[in-house]
Amino acid sequence: MSSRPGDLPSLLSHRVPDLGALELLLAVARHGSLGRAARDVGITQPAASSRIRSMERQLGVALVDRSPRGSRLTDAGALVTDWARRIVEAAEAFDAGVQALRGRRDSRLRVAASMTIAEYLLPGWLIALRAERPDTAVSLQAGNSAAVAERLLAGEADLGFVEGLAVPEGLDGAVVAHDRLAVVTAPSHPWARRGRPVDPAELAATPLVLRERGSGTRQVLDAALAGFGGLARPLLELASTTAVKAAAVSAAGPAVLSELAVAEELASRRLVAVPVRGVLLRRDLRAVWPTGHRPTGPARDLLALTRARPAG
Repeated sequence: MSSRPGDLPSLLSHRVPDLGALELLLAVARHGSLGRAARDVGITQPAASSRIRSMERQLGVALVDRSPRGSRLTDAGALVTDWARRIVEAAEAFDAGVQALRGRRDSRLRVAASMTIAEYLLPGWLIALRAERPDTAVSLQAGNSAAVAERLLAGEADLGFVEGLAVPEGLDGAVVAHDRLAVVTAPSHPWARRGRPVDPAELAATPLVLRERGSGTRQVLDAALAGFGGLARPLLELASTTAVKAAAVSAAGPAVLSELAVAEELASRRLVAVPVRGVLLRRDLRAVWPTGHRPTGPARDLLALTRARPAG
């Protein structure tokens, strides 16, 4: 009966004893005693006897002669033991190679994160990761959510964090925190002194200081105001949270930023939060990774830490 190459592992798994049985046979050869061999591999003597009998049935030959004076290999058993030694040595080499690969993987972690997460959440998570994995070198690339997705899909990052409305195409993800966007102005702006909230139509019609297209903040704001005529042409369009804050503090105009990003400025009154009614400016913060490639090693540990230390 012919077999396809893909069938070979299944056929061998039925015809070749497992590694545990081969290691037991080698122990019998070393000790000349089934009892001592059983203790060597960490099983009971009845279990060892059963395993040897099962291997003999599988191979169709007698491997061990048992007597009151001990156990010795038959001629066939001695030959099978020579072959078993090669298989076990190959398995040990295979295991050592896999351990080396795992060690190389675990020695570094490449993280890509959108700006708010990179600046305000990741530092705490990475400090906690270092306590668990002091030998893992971590590199962090910060950019907008679109850039994070591009790096993951290009294989340039092991784990990503984004702030947009949904998981980018080609990625899987999990929510790790929540965030709200705040409309903020300098204390001198008229909105800081008005006695009523800003409504969505007015917010949409007002030129704002904004993050660039592709940022999670901009995605959420675009979607929230789409039903109110969409965003007016930005007063300024800037590529970092820090730049948007600086422009707002200098009274360039109202800005929309994460509450995480402006907490210090609000506390010191360098910025004032403007109430907005009739629109939900809330978003989920997600960990993301390429579809079908769940995080392993340090990336898996960092993902677990984000859930153990939630924010928002």
